[in-house]
Amino acid sequence: METALTETTDVIRRRNVAHASKDEAHLIALDIDGTLTTSGSLEVSAETAAAVRASRMAGHHVVLASGRSLAGVMPIVRALGITNGWAVASNGAVIAFLNPGSDGYELDVSTDVQILDARLVITTALNARLSGLQIAVEEIGVGYYVDTVFPTGLLRGQQMLLPVHELQALASPRIVLRAPGVHTLIDPLRAVGLTATPADVDWIDVTGPNLSKAVALETVRRRLGVPAERTVAVGDSVNDIEALTWAARGVAMGGAPDHVRAVADEITGTLHEHGAAAVLRSIAVAR
Repeated sequence: METALTETTDVIRRRNVAHASKDEAHLIALDIDGTLTTSGSLEVSAETAAAVRASRMAGHHVVLASGRSLAGVMPIVRALGITNGWAVASNGAVIAFLNPGSDGYELDVSTDVQILDARLVITTALNARLSGLQIAVEEIGVGYYVDTVFPTGLLRGQQMLLPVHELQALASPRIVLRAPGVHTLIDPLRAVGLTATPADVDWIDVTGPNLSKAVALETVRRRLGVPAERTVAVGDSVNDIEALTWAARGVAMGGAPDHVRAVADEITGTLHEHGAAAVLRSIAVAR
């Protein structure tokens, strides 16, 4: 049953205790696009950034969990002033430990990067003979190898041109397929064991088998030692559904579509109402 998050309960909770002890710390998973910022943007509101800082200072683990590549996540990490902790990128195919080093993150490629079969993905896509098909193969932390250049703003990081046969030979955690009618590829890709997630009307993200933000967040939760009952997730899109159902407290943004809102425990305000900040403030102290 959905319940509305209100500032009244927020104020009551903040009066209780000033800081969460280690045994009271929550894992708070936050989607980016549509939750922390407008789609594709690199800017986060001052109110939301302040709420993230307060939650971290209170001892909670704020984990960004996005469909974006790591190259797209890191500007938001910097905008929020996060210098340590965990982040989930590429719809769960990449888990990064954030640190103040020169690169800003660390990856254990043996455990934290799930590589998919690029040849299988691209062959399946080409067999569909979709007009105007564009392919982007993610290069972690750098950008994408593409067969044709994507319009400005759609992909974060560099775009490096390669012919399709060379794209098929690459190792990658995620492949983007873009074309009118591309959603017809979802069932064929899932039939061969891959994870296909719609991100727009003409866009799908393809990752390895049985991957989602929730799968990656569960890995992070276990590493942090946070009990399952102290997990919170906030999101607004199809790729957040698993995370919202995974969390003990799943919160959908006010602007989320009905099928996302339906799986949530609560509905918060919209992006422009700083709905994510309201959720963060409600758990900025021990509950």
